[in-house]
Amino acid sequence: MSVCDFEAVIFDMDGVIFDSERCVIECWKEIADKYGIPDIEEACIECTGINTKLTTEKMMDRYGKDFPYETYRAEMRALFQSRYSNGRLPVKEGAVELLEALQKEGKRIALASSTREEMVRKELTEAGLIDYFTILVCGDQVEKSKPAPDIFLKACALLNLSPQVCYGIEDSHNGIRACAAAGLHTIMVPDVLEATEEMKELSEAVLASLTEVKKYLCR
Repeated sequence: MSVCDFEAVIFDMDGVIFDSERCVIECWKEIADKYGIPDIEEACIECTGINTKLTTEKMMDRYGKDFPYETYRAEMRALFQSRYSNGRLPVKEGAVELLEALQKEGKRIALASSTREEMVRKELTEAGLIDYFTILVCGDQVEKSKPAPDIFLKACALLNLSPQVCYGIEDSHNGIRACAAAGLHTIMVPDVLEATEEMKELSEAVLASLTEVKKYLCR
C-alpha cells in the first residue's frame, strides 16, 4: 500500500503524543529512593505499553506478593499529578503539526492507549488535543492488554475501517507487537526503548520523531 491510500492513523498516547514515559520513570525513581525499591527503572521499562492490570501483575511477580504496589503507585501518581497536571505534561515534538496535517488531509485520527480512559481524556483535554481524535480506545475498555492486538482491532472496528487502510504509531515494543498483530501499517517512533531487530521487522518504518512521521505520511 502506498502512503496515499491510507484512511486513518491510530496513535498510542504515552511516549508518542506525550513525553510522559520519562516523567513517570522519574517519579517512580523518587518513590523507589524513598522506600528502597531496587531496579525500579528496569521494572518500569518492562511495563512500558501495557495496561494497569498487567502492570500490577508484573510488579507483583518481580517484587513479591507482599509488595504494597497500589500504595506506592498512588504516591507516584500524586507526585506525577503535582508536576504535570493542568497542561504541564510535555507534548512530543511534531505532534500538533502531524495532527493538524492529518486533519487537513481529511484523515481520521484515533487513539489506542493502554492508559485508563479517565486519565486519557484528562491529559488530552488539558493539552488542548482531544478534539483531533474521533475515537478513543483505552486500556480499561479492552480485556487483553498490548501486546495482544485487541485495542487496535477495536479502534478499527469503531472507525468502521479495515486495519489494512490504517497506520498505527507506537513507541513501545508491546505496542508495536500489538499494532502489527492487528494488521495495521506500523510505524515505530522510539522513546525509552530502542528499535530492536524484531521491532524493525514488525514495522513498516522506524522514524526518529513525529516530524519525520509527518514527512512520511503527508508527502
